Amino acid sequence: MEFDDLTVRELRERGIALRKALFGEAAVETRMAAAGEFGAPLQNIINAYVYGDIWMREGLSPEIGSLVMLGITAASNRTEEFKVHMRGAIANGCTEAQIQSVLLLIALYCGVPAAIHTSTIAAEMLEAAK
Repeated sequence: MEFDDLTVRELRERGIALRKALFGEAAVETRMAAAGEFGAPLQNIINAYVYGDIWMREGLSPEIGSLVMLGITAASNRTEEFKVHMRGAIANGCTEAQIQSVLLLIALYCGVPAAIHTSTIAAEMLEAAK
């Protein structure tokens, strides 16, 4: 089935399923409810288009997508989102060496401050996942 053939409802349903597989049902439910009705339209966009469409495309494997998201969130100092995507990276089978390499690239291209805190977060989460 082509993406053009999917309805927004179908995209949203598969997006929610992917989010729950990556981050856990409780975490997704909490994030989806965080801004109440005000945030519902944004959550619909995230579910349908971010996870139901973009994350499902064949261009990047889930593992590479997770590594990209770690780089983006570390470089932009979005540590709460970094934690979320660390859970996804672990679920997608990213290795410690891959995650470390991404953060070393961030240190060199975006500055050491961008990599310091996220490296600590990554180390703690990787240890907890063992």
